[in-house]
Amino acid sequence: MTAWAQSLIRLTNYEVETLQKRMAEIAARRADAEMKLVMLDAEAEGEKAQASADPQHAAMLRAYLNGWKLRRANAEGMVEALLREEEGARDALTAAFEELKKFEHVAETTRVNKRIEANRREAATFDEMGLRRRNAG
Repeated sequence: MTAWAQSLIRLTNYEVETLQKRMAEIAARRADAEMKLVMLDAEAEGEKAQASADPQHAAMLRAYLNGWKLRRANAEGMVEALLREEEGARDALTAAFEELKKFEHVAETTRVNKRIEANRREAATFDEMGLRRRNAG
């Protein structure tokens, strides 16, 4: 494999690895954001249960639920943004993989073509040697 092909493959491998790390980081952030949604919902259920048992708590439930709706909408927005970011990172990773495969294919084709050419030259040399012997004999 030529030096340029090795360099391109190495650079593209690095890009693929970087994008894989980015995907993992985004997925972790999305999981955290989704967990926050679950926790907010569980917290709201707890507040509703407590309000049904305590009339004073029931009076404050409406204000709590208004704040909860805002926090939940914020958390949902974060999940949506992370889903879009993850989709973009996935597209970039797919493109990087495709580019890597192209470079590997070009490098392999170049290697095979060099081997074919070397075999052709070797066969031509042997043919020439055979013709010389036949003509000499």
